[in-house]
Amino acid sequence: MVRDGYFYALPLIAAAVLIGWLTNPAWAIIPVLLAAFFLWFFRDPERAIPQDAGAVVSPGDGKVTDVSTVTLDNEKQTRLSIFLNVFNVHVNRSPIAGVIRDVRYQRGQYLNAMNKASAELNEQNIVTMESDGQKVVFKQIAGLLARRIVFYPKIGDRLERGQRVGLIKFGSRVDVLLDASALINVKIGDRVQGGATVLAHLQPRGALASAGRAPATERAH
Repeated sequence: MVRDGYFYALPLIAAAVLIGWLTNPAWAIIPVLLAAFFLWFFRDPERAIPQDAGAVVSPGDGKVTDVSTVTLDNEKQTRLSIFLNVFNVHVNRSPIAGVIRDVRYQRGQYLNAMNKASAELNEQNIVTMESDGQKVVFKQIAGLLARRIVFYPKIGDRLERGQRVGLIKFGSRVDVLLDASALINVKIGDRVQGGATVLAHLQPRGALASAGRAPATERAH
């Protein structure tokens, strides 16, 4: 359980007791149900973290809504987008084991997280990680309902794959940007679990020198 759940639920439970004492006990049902929802929403289940070499795990629970090629810093990248609805676990996890090289918070709009434009226009936290000379970027993107992004680590911290790093409150989206050489393991419509589902495998450095690169769209399945 994320402690934020208690911050929301305890005042509601207190309100339910007060309402039930001062008025008809039936009126206390509404705050009790809201308290139960917040305790459930901020759940934080344990996950079995894959140990495959080069594995990139999902930073959040949800549905894969986009697998596409984009350009970042003049380099081709594969972008994987995952939509988290209000019923998903909203705890975010590190997609790889590595060192945080940059953390950048960007103010922005609150478009529906299903909208492709939200990847650039919405409020978001952009984290750049490095592992064995390869960079992976993941974004925590606020959605239509989300109004707070939480991220705990700092630049220079070393994270383990699947380590808890924060959360986005209520509906939201997470994006992962990988080198175009990564072998993609998911497709649009797949349901994924944070820390447990392998989204892709990074190619070892130098492996492409002799093999060449295949477009990400050809590797997705």
